[in-house]
Amino acid sequence: MNGNLCNCLFACDFTCHMDCFCTEKLAIMDENINHSMNQIGVQLSSRFDALLSLLDFTKKYAGYEAQTLTDEVNEKRCIIMETSTPEEVLRQEGVINEVLFRTQTVLEEYPGSTDENEYIKCMDAVECYEKMVQTSRLIYNDSVTKLNRELHIFPTSVLAHMLGFEKRDYLVEN
Repeated sequence: MNGNLCNCLFACDFTCHMDCFCTEKLAIMDENINHSMNQIGVQLSSRFDALLSLLDFTKKYAGYEAQTLTDEVNEKRCIIMETSTPEEVLRQEGVINEVLFRTQTVLEEYPGSTDENEYIKCMDAVECYEKMVQTSRLIYNDSVTKLNRELHIFPTSVLAHMLGFEKRDYLVEN
């Protein structure tokens, strides 16, 4: 009887420690995903700022068009934070890419505008921040993969369901 009591206590203690370990592991993975999404937001914000600098440059050549595009950016721009969804990120990237394309189309009408140092610096900044967004996207997707994989493993899957952890969506390119 004493041996059965020890076995029961050991099993309860082991289960409690496994639950705590799984909970902590899931919480860390969830936090990593949120942190990665926040980093994407920071990089996108910097990319928007670089785009606005390019639009300021464009005002020297096409004031009305540049102002129209600036107004569009300010209207559609939103802050990406840790609670944002991949769809929101894709919408923001779409705004940047559309306005960037339209800005370059406007500047092509003015020979020599794209040869200026200010233009080159603005475009370098836009491209630099795009590379940072890509890196942050890879980190986000890797973090999502790790969490989603854990959610399929027993007994973590049962505990995750009880605690409200859910499968997260990937950030996919259009």
